[in-house]
Amino acid sequence: MSVVPNQLAQSSSLKQNGDSNSACPTCGALFTCGAVAKQNDCWCMSLPQLKTEQLSEVAGCFCPFCLRVKAVLPVASHSAEADIFAEQLVTKIANKTMPRGALGRLIEVAKQLATIQQTLTPQVHKVALWVFAADHGLAKEGVSAYPQEVTWQMVENFLSGGAAINVFARLNDIELKVVNAGVAHVFEARPQLLEHSIGLGTASSLHGPAMSVEQARQAISAGYNLIVDHEAPVVAFGEMGIANTSAAALLTAHLCGASIEQCIGRGTGVDDAGLAHKTKVLQAVALRHKDLQDPVQVAAALGGFEILMMAGAFIGAAASKKMALVDGYIATSAALIACALNANVRAYLVFAHQSTEPGHQVAMAHLKARPLLDLDLRLGEGTGAALAVPLVKAACAFLNDMASFESANVSDKQASDKQ
Repeated sequence: MSVVPNQLAQSSSLKQNGDSNSACPTCGALFTCGAVAKQNDCWCMSLPQLKTEQLSEVAGCFCPFCLRVKAVLPVASHSAEADIFAEQLVTKIANKTMPRGALGRLIEVAKQLATIQQTLTPQVHKVALWVFAADHGLAKEGVSAYPQEVTWQMVENFLSGGAAINVFARLNDIELKVVNAGVAHVFEARPQLLEHSIGLGTASSLHGPAMSVEQARQAISAGYNLIVDHEAPVVAFGEMGIANTSAAALLTAHLCGASIEQCIGRGTGVDDAGLAHKTKVLQAVALRHKDLQDPVQVAAALGGFEILMMAGAFIGAAASKKMALVDGYIATSAALIACALNANVRAYLVFAHQSTEPGHQVAMAHLKARPLLDLDLRLGEGTGAALAVPLVKAACAFLNDMASFESANVSDKQASDKQ
């Protein structure tokens, strides 16, 4: 259930548990964030008229102060019912007419999809992809090979259907929307353009935080609300924003505990001199913000509006039990933020491909992720995620439609060998 900001209801009847914990009066979730404790108050993004018996149906209870989501649960809980389901799923796959494990990584995807949906017959009847676009103040520091106005020009290209992501979305029957998360441009209204602008681009993180903590919360909340009510069982996110590989490098280094040098690449294609300049700038930015620890403050200082909105979208996908396809480097930096806010989000993510950006390997290692594809891509836009969609559909199809040894009257040699 999504809620726009003016629907938030402030409550004065909070339970207290010590000096730093506050409980949401709607769902009872405990939030341990300083802002909540100071104000002696918590806002719950579930509608206040919800009754106790309805709470199990709520997609997510979302605190806009600390951005924790109670309802993002592990995809497989440690219960007798979950154990029975897991055993049934393993048995169903083992009985397919193939040698054990013969479909390799597709088996992993099928298991993950079925476990997320908690059914032995999962569905991928619809796939939706949102491209989040925003500008970055860091672009003014000369860290990109392209000028900042390319951001809005590429948004227009998306809207006219001419970009690579448009081609791949049409090819794979993916519903595509473009989200203005904070581009320094005013667009004409169009049905495929969703206006959720937090501002006309961020500030330069070289001179201070890229955005305020309040803007960071707004961006994450907006992404969460965009996704949580959507009917597609599989979702994906792309991005557009000149200088956003710099933001991704900064976020990756900070959240993964890596050096900034390990995380910097050529982005849109800077030459050797440009790479040296980019490295110098990002070293200075990383040094300026090195002492930050809270994930929201880190994201506000180093991120971009589109990255934080994607982070919220990943949380919304997990809260509403959707599989989320993670695109490349920038999308993975958003996934890092989402997982830092709620570690359970990780189980809902499928990593589409391995980018050529060095920092992407750092982020993937941190998240213990293996890409489905490795095509030397570095475009962004969600293109890698779109290319992985046929693999997810294939995983779903084999689980649902492939015959078993018994139904096909085929001898299961491995089973007979055990007898």
